Amino acid sequence: MAATGKALAELERRWEEIQAALGAVGELRPGALVSRYRPCGKPTCHCAQPGDPGHGPCWSLTRVVGGKTVTKVIPAAAAARTQAQIAEHRRFRELARDLVEVGAQLCDARLKDAASQEAAQKGGSPRPSRRRRSARSRRSSDPA
Repeated sequence: MAATGKALAELERRWEEIQAALGAVGELRPGALVSRYRPCGKPTCHCAQPGDPGHGPCWSLTRVVGGKTVTKVIPAAAAARTQAQIAEHRRFRELARDLVEVGAQLCDARLKDAASQEAAQKGGSPRPSRRRRSARSRRSSDPA
């Protein structure tokens, strides 16, 4: 029972740790940030030369909204901040997943602890009682 108490205390500590980390979540944004290099289409521009990557990078944020993919152009000056927001969103999702997992383990541990305390209070017999034969089975064995 002492091991169960230690495990329960460890789960409660982990639960509080995750909650504190969730409280410290900063700006977040879902999606993926992609850099693209594209030619402008002018035949005299450097991007029209073979092997030239083109103009860029042009940043775009892609995410799914209501089952549809939505792309938004992100200014180059905001690309680093957007990347940090995406990383924070990933961290948030991981913390939420951990919170659910630890919560389920904590609930199970508390149920197990309560059940063991209830069993200790009842006392219970050390061995099960023997089954008695029913009256019907005794009648069938009598030769009458």
